[in-house]
Amino acid sequence: MTVITRRDGQAVRATSPAPPSWWRTRGAQGWLYAAPTALIVGVLFLAPLVLIVWMSLNRWPLLGQAHFNAPDNYTKIADNPLFLDAVGFTLKYTVITTVLLSVVALGLALLVQERRPGIGFFRTAFFLPGAVGFASAALLFYGLLNNDFGPIDPILRTLGIIDEPVKWTGTPNMALFSTITLVIWRFAGFNMLILLTGLQAIPVEVYEAARSDGANRLQIFTRITLPLLRPTIALMLILSITGSLLAFDQFFIFTNGGPDNSTVSMVMVVYRDAFFRFDLGGAAALSVVLLVALVALNALQMRVLRRSN
Repeated sequence: MTVITRRDGQAVRATSPAPPSWWRTRGAQGWLYAAPTALIVGVLFLAPLVLIVWMSLNRWPLLGQAHFNAPDNYTKIADNPLFLDAVGFTLKYTVITTVLLSVVALGLALLVQERRPGIGFFRTAFFLPGAVGFASAALLFYGLLNNDFGPIDPILRTLGIIDEPVKWTGTPNMALFSTITLVIWRFAGFNMLILLTGLQAIPVEVYEAARSDGANRLQIFTRITLPLLRPTIALMLILSITGSLLAFDQFFIFTNGGPDNSTVSMVMVVYRDAFFRFDLGGAAALSVVLLVALVALNALQMRVLRRSN
């Protein structure tokens, strides 16, 4: 680096020391720039991951000495009926939530796609529930649908829609329906924003060319919008499926796994084994199995998407 200074009215050229030779290599510079992020990832992700794997290979009580017992924590998973039921329920919840959430989010994105007076208000209104914390949203729905003090039942009775209070979380089907409604209300606006970004990236000239060729709205949607929106839809599906498989807050706060453990998700089983049964080794084994399943599922989704593209 060269600087120009003046001394006694004369120009003097001063050259700063050259950086060390190791710093001038692109690889060394890249490692130094990446070091802070690598340190954070190592401390907050890799180290806990290694600890979880090691815990899953041991009988790890809350108090006392851990004892190596591999692979007992993994073999007893098949003997855990609650976890097996939770797997079936979580898959059912994931399929229903992903389909309904995708349809609602796509409908909202198409509704607010074109610029018109007041469209900014509707975009903000649709996205606003996404700014609410998930735990707060679950508590909000718990208060709204509560049979003792919630306002929903009185409003529906006043309108003549129902004759008696609805057990929103009193039966397995109603508990699932109420939870899915909560999730759609909370995440539809966020997914709408993702899809809206993809819609606005489609060139307007493509739509104009299709209209000039006589294509109707349905043909434009099925042959232009959906194919060009495929990468964005793929991102939304990955986020939705992963979030649904890791569902915890909505069931822990809203339904507490009831009634009769009918809304217990896989993550809730991990939580109960760790903090109610104090079987940290067994809970760690369940976590590792869930992590492997998620990695395999995401890898499969990425492979399918690459082939389709």
